[in-house]
Order: sequence, then structure tokens, then C-alpha cells
Amino acid sequence: MQITDGRQATDGRRPTADARRPPFVFQPSFIVGLLALSPLVIFVVRALAGDLSVNPIQEAVQISGRTALNLLILSLAITPAARLLRAPYLIPARRSLGLYAFGWALLHLLTFAVIDFGLNLPLILREFAEKAYLIAGAGALLILIPLTVTSTRYWQRTLGARWKTLHRGVYLAAVLALLHYWAALKPDLNDALLLYAPLLSALLLLRQPLIRKLFRPLPPRAQQQTDERS
Repeated sequence: MQITDGRQATDGRRPTADARRPPFVFQPSFIVGLLALSPLVIFVVRALAGDLSVNPIQEAVQISGRTALNLLILSLAITPAARLLRAPYLIPARRSLGLYAFGWALLHLLTFAVIDFGLNLPLILREFAEKAYLIAGAGALLILIPLTVTSTRYWQRTLGARWKTLHRGVYLAAVLALLHYWAALKPDLNDALLLYAPLLSALLLLRQPLIRKLFRPLPPRAQQQTDERS
């Protein structure tokens, strides 16, 4: 396949979606990597500079949890964005964002259980019993585990139609993660209600058939990728 710079091909045909791919530094995989890893780099730089708060462990727990939620919601926004912007090359970024979200969620748990509580199981269980929002967060992570394991094309082929049903659970994981985040801050007006809740509600609304009909369909190949990840 001949790659063009986005102008009309020399044989008179319109360039394909692949031909209109942006330069590497603007490609979704590169941007996703920057977005996902930049909080870790910033945290390490701040730690080396002695610029963390008086409770760096708590700060690490909060940053890892917030980053996981950000990436999870961004992953859900990829398909609507690809349809709206007519940008099928965005579709593969959904899986990358989802994997990074799981990685940050796992780091969030490990920071809480290993670094903060020293793997003291009785103390951790007591904390779960006293703070119900921890159960919501654990539930979100448990849902993400099978989604991460089965995110490859091998599992798509193996599970068939059941794969799509299984991966719709990502929306439940996002709702549980949002409840966890909201209650962990304080059950009042905070950015969980003012920002994340409207965003997640809009993404759930965009999944409704009547709303999806308002968007022009993507090219067949991109549409197939979208259907596999919906």
C-alpha cells in the first residue's frame, strides 16, 4: 500500500484511512503512552526533588487511582470520538488505554495494600469493613482482570459473541470506579460529580441505538474493529 501525505493519490483515487495516518508523534499509540506514563514520570521527578506532600504514600495512592479512572474513561470515549471525527485510526488506542488503566489500577491496589498497610491482612479486612467504597474499587479491579486477559484477538476468536458481552462489563467497572473515587474523596460535590459523572453519563448515552444512528458509519474495516471493542 502506497502511503500518501493526505492529498489525492496520483492515480485519481481518494487516499484511504491508512494513507491519512498522522506522523508518528501524533499517532494514538505514541500519545497514549505519553498520557499513561507521564503521571509516573512527574511523581518520580517530584520525589527526587523533595516536592511531595507530607504523606507521599497517600499521594501515590490518590495519583494512581485518579490516573486509572482517567484512562478508563478515555478508553470508553475512543469509539464515539472516532465516529464523530471520522478518525478510524483512533480505534486501536482503546485497547491500549484499557491496558494502561488496568496497570494503574493494579498499582493503586499494591500501593494501598503493600506499601501503606504492609500486607497486614486483618488490618486491610477491617478497612474494607469500615469503608464500603473500597469494595466498589475492588469490584472494578476484579472486572478489569478478565477484560485484560481476554483483550487479544485470540480470545476474541475463541469466545466469539460472548467476548463482546464480557467486555461490556467495562461500563460497570467504570461506574464502580467512579463510586469508589467519589466516596474516597468525600461524599459531597467534588470533581467526581462535577466532571467524571457527566462524562460517563454522556458516554453511556452515546451507546444507545438512537444516538448512535446520528453518527455516520466508519469504513468497514474500522467498523469491524469498533464492533469487536464495543
